[in-house]
Amino acid sequence: MADVHAKGGLGASPQGPPGAAPRLRDPLDQRLARFIVRPLVHTAITPNHLTTLRLLLGLGACAAYGVGGNLWFVIGSLLFLLSTLMDHADGELARLSGKSSKIGHFYDLSADIAVQVLLFIAIGIGLRDTWIGASGLPLGLLAGAAVAALFVVCQALETRLGGKQAGLPRLGGFDTEDALYIIAPVTWVGGLEVLLIVAAVGAPLFLAWLLWHHRRVIFVRTA
Repeated sequence: MADVHAKGGLGASPQGPPGAAPRLRDPLDQRLARFIVRPLVHTAITPNHLTTLRLLLGLGACAAYGVGGNLWFVIGSLLFLLSTLMDHADGELARLSGKSSKIGHFYDLSADIAVQVLLFIAIGIGLRDTWIGASGLPLGLLAGAAVAALFVVCQALETRLGGKQAGLPRLGGFDTEDALYIIAPVTWVGGLEVLLIVAAVGAPLFLAWLLWHHRRVIFVRTA
């Protein structure tokens, strides 16, 4: 997901100056992204360049999943892993270099939503020749729409609550929002059909729970 702390300042917690020392409480993938982009701080490369790379990798992953077949599924999973890592990299570069902007924040959010929605649709299309058949597309549409809605709700919660993760727990050194990493290993073990069904059922249910749990924050009227 987009790093709102770096790119838009929405709900941001206090940050150190550009180039500040890594914070051990950050998720593992965020620390890895920070390590990767640190040499780019004083170059002409901007966070928006990395967002564009993230978007292209994500669209490439969607295309590969949409083709279908084991080889293309594996290629898609690897592209998606790189795309997800780049999703953190642009925010880390913005933080370290001080190159934050509202336009960059909006671009980052738009890229995230596009990749997440299209990925599940592509998985559904790619599974057309499996036992899931024609059901794959509607399942992909449902899962993609629910995941995108979850993303938007979490962003709104981070803004209103003034913290990251919308109050959700961190598991194994990763934020709950990074659960999409599981798509790659599930792909490798041939479990995409089950994943799609679980996502199509679980994502809307989790969205409903999140809206109910934070209803007083989400639906409160602001002056």
